[in-house]
Amino acid sequence: MSTRTIHLSITGLVQGVGYRAWLEREALSRGLSGWVRNRFDGSVEAVLTGPAEAVEAMREACRRGPRLAEVHEVIVSDFSGPVQPGFAVLPTEWSSEE
Repeated sequence: MSTRTIHLSITGLVQGVGYRAWLEREALSRGLSGWVRNRFDGSVEAVLTGPAEAVEAMREACRRGPRLAEVHEVIVSDFSGPVQPGFAVLPTEWSSEE
C-alpha cells in the first residue's frame, strides 16, 4: 500500500463554519494523520498523510467541506516535512511568513 502526504490550502468561507473540526473528524475516520489550522488570510491550511487512496478521498471531501462552508479553491501540493502520528488542530497562523 502506497502512502502519500499532501499540503492543502483551502479558500472561501472556511473559517467560523466548523471546517477545522470537520476536517479533523473526517481525517481520523479515514485513518489519516496530520494537522489543520486557520491562516491569517482567512484560508485553512492542512497536511494529510496516510494511504494514498484515503488521502485522495479526503482531498475530494475538502472541496465540499462541512455544511456551512463555501469552498472556492483547494490548492494541493506534495509535502515532504515530518508529520506526527495522530491528528492535531493547531493554533491560527497569524504571520504572513512561512
